[in-house]
Amino acid sequence: MAPDHLRKPPQAPPIFTATAQSIVDDAKRLIESSRKVQDDVVAKVSPDSATFASVMKPLAQDENVMALESHILGFYQAVSTEQQLRDASSKAEELMDEFFIETVMREDVFKLVDAALKKGEALDPESRRLLEKEHKDYIRNGLGLPAGEKRDRFKEIKKRLSQISIEFQKNLNEENGGIWFTREQLDGVPEDVLGELKKGEGENEGKLRLTFKYPDLFPTMKYAKNAEVRKQVMIANENKCNQNAPLFREAVVLRDEAARLLGYPNHAAFRIEDKMAKTPQTVNTFLGDLRTRLAGGGQKEINGLLALKKADYEARGESFDGRYYLWDHRFYDRLMLEQQYSLDQQQIAEYFPLQTTIAGMLKIFEELFGLEFVEITGEDRAQIAPTGKGNDIVWHEDVQIFSVWNDKGEGSGFVGYLYLDLFPRDGKYGHAANFNLQPGYIDANGNRRYPATALVCNFTKPSAKKPSLLKHDEVVTLFHELGHGIHDLVSKTIWSRFHGTNTVRDFVEAPSQMLENWCWTPSQLKSLSKHYSTLSPEYKAGWQEAASTSTEAPEQIPDDIIANLIRTKHVNDALFNLRQLHFGIFDMTIHEPSSHEYIQKLPISTTYNTLRKQITLMDGPEAIGLGDEWGHGEATFGHLIGGYDAGYYGYLSSQVYSTDMFYTIFKDEPMDKAAGRRYRYTVLEKGGSQDEMKTLTEFLGREPKTDAFYKDMGLA
Repeated sequence: MAPDHLRKPPQAPPIFTATAQSIVDDAKRLIESSRKVQDDVVAKVSPDSATFASVMKPLAQDENVMALESHILGFYQAVSTEQQLRDASSKAEELMDEFFIETVMREDVFKLVDAALKKGEALDPESRRLLEKEHKDYIRNGLGLPAGEKRDRFKEIKKRLSQISIEFQKNLNEENGGIWFTREQLDGVPEDVLGELKKGEGENEGKLRLTFKYPDLFPTMKYAKNAEVRKQVMIANENKCNQNAPLFREAVVLRDEAARLLGYPNHAAFRIEDKMAKTPQTVNTFLGDLRTRLAGGGQKEINGLLALKKADYEARGESFDGRYYLWDHRFYDRLMLEQQYSLDQQQIAEYFPLQTTIAGMLKIFEELFGLEFVEITGEDRAQIAPTGKGNDIVWHEDVQIFSVWNDKGEGSGFVGYLYLDLFPRDGKYGHAANFNLQPGYIDANGNRRYPATALVCNFTKPSAKKPSLLKHDEVVTLFHELGHGIHDLVSKTIWSRFHGTNTVRDFVEAPSQMLENWCWTPSQLKSLSKHYSTLSPEYKAGWQEAASTSTEAPEQIPDDIIANLIRTKHVNDALFNLRQLHFGIFDMTIHEPSSHEYIQKLPISTTYNTLRKQITLMDGPEAIGLGDEWGHGEATFGHLIGGYDAGYYGYLSSQVYSTDMFYTIFKDEPMDKAAGRRYRYTVLEKGGSQDEMKTLTEFLGREPKTDAFYKDMGLA
């Protein structure tokens, strides 16, 4: 049990007791309350008397308070098991989005913000940034347009884009397709995956239903020996949400129209203007340079994988057509790691049971950043719940909740709440992501309001004989998302607008990407590991039975396995990064058309598939006569509808920053506490409260460079 002083957080956690009706009612109440604040400012202040304190401050304080409820109202659609709650959450988000569009197009408020900015008052840097950004937001949302037809059309487009985004993500969350296969067809897929699949009845008697959720999809693509099965699964997965294809097209066309209304040549120019890259040309040069550097390595990797495929086909007595297909890649990539690097991902996973891995990760963050994580269980939940009930401070029984504190060295104060929601459910968000539930900020009385943040993932569920086990790439994913969570927790800003991960999109991934490096550090891998058979007599018996042995497994991952794993960090790395480049270049292609007519006519799915073939160097179904419209991968690409539009390049460009930070500060001594604290206070604590390049330069002691990025990739 936690020591007494860590059992009573000074702020209660939020509660999750909403009904479908209350979600919509609460959204309407928040909107009315916020609209009244805006109306009051307009009624009381004139352009002559407009100051930061009389105009911006009440608006920003209202934004702070609203975020305490609004984030959670929109969160239910990603995690609730009840269809009605998810629908109500989508509806609430739509209402709030429409209100935000109305807000940023209020000319009466804009005139006051404009007047306040022109006063040129002496303000603290964060408040000055808030005022300048708010002013620019009004202009970027159409108030630079003359009142009338053009402005009305712009507002109409913004509302429709909000509806599209909500519907698109809802379709992805609700997706529940699958394919029935016999056990024979799924030969090679690990038994613990097959054992969890739904068993067929009637016409599907003797078959298993494979869904497109990650715990089913990835092991099948990696281990199914039958290439026809992998092909079928891959094509079906690319077509699992085809109702999103027309929504995607509509969004791209509307974005282009809106950007042109504002006087920009295209949507990319509009979006990138206020990011670190500043111009599409900078982005295109970066992506083009990377593509040129990677192409040779990619072809070399394909040749190696083709040789492996040829040998595999010959060993089976099957004819080989000399092609390397998209559905081959996960399979032969895995086979290469096993055969040429003695790397067995299933064996590695045995050393990373989910709960001990999480405990190990939290310990790393405790040491580096001076934190303490206390899991809140049993009656402690009821003690801290505002209602006195323990079950309503989480939204599902599987969810873990931690109170987070500073350690003694950092002053022992409360930091916030961390939630972990780790297993798949029907209707749940299907990827891995971090969601801010409540931001931190300074309230109207000058007191700190503490944040609450949630990790939503989809790892394999535990069974009687095995806990949930993480493949190494899942360990990296968990570290990455937990990195976003830590950013959210330790951020300390005045205004919620800049809290935590509210940075520009081409920087937001850098802090999390940097922390992924700990998953490739031998000492850290060792400390994170614990063989699952050592956790209980039942697990031990299950492992010995599966391994046909009476011996005991080493408690921690052996050094030779770690060494093998580290050796593979950059195996087929060019192909991995070419895949990322496909996403980034597709994103820029559709958001940077030469004319509006061009984007209206552009065949988007064909463009997606053709670019994929050209950039990733792998053959798709078009090579076997299925045409260029064989799949609609863009319809499953939530990033480009959910905020990464003309911004997906940020995953690659922020890797430049993250690698530079790691190599410069942490590589020689990853657990250097002084460096960890400096990183916490110089980078993470700042959130988006100052220019991100300033944050980076202050931490590095110089401007960032690409040297470490290219060196790490072997492209220097």
